[in-house]
Amino acid sequence: MVTNVADLEPAEIVQRYKSLADIERGFRVLKSEIEIAPVYHRLPERIRAHASICFMALILYRVMRQRLKAAGHSASPETALAKLRRIQRQSVAINQGVPVSGISNIHREQADLLAAMNIRKPVPDAQLSLL
Repeated sequence: MVTNVADLEPAEIVQRYKSLADIERGFRVLKSEIEIAPVYHRLPERIRAHASICFMALILYRVMRQRLKAAGHSASPETALAKLRRIQRQSVAINQGVPVSGISNIHREQADLLAAMNIRKPVPDAQLSLL
């Protein structure tokens, strides 16, 4: 390995190189699995906001992957998100009446994914019965 930094020990150089590879993997995940496309900004605050969103998305992806792996679950973060995306919260109001809300059925596979990632199952808001 060749470097222009003379004051580093060989172990430090290798560690920095491995960190670089990890950063590159992160960008690959952002572009492929998370599907963040290039966005062109000119204003500094928008550039910072975009970079922050990308960073948070990558952190969430890695936390999901780590929790699924620690729980011994075989799903990837992409698969988990595809299955969990089917859970929906609804709110319906008829003739300007009080809205009634609910949550779609949570199937066993979805409940297992939530449990593996240590996420509480969504519950319906407390509401009065219609009957």
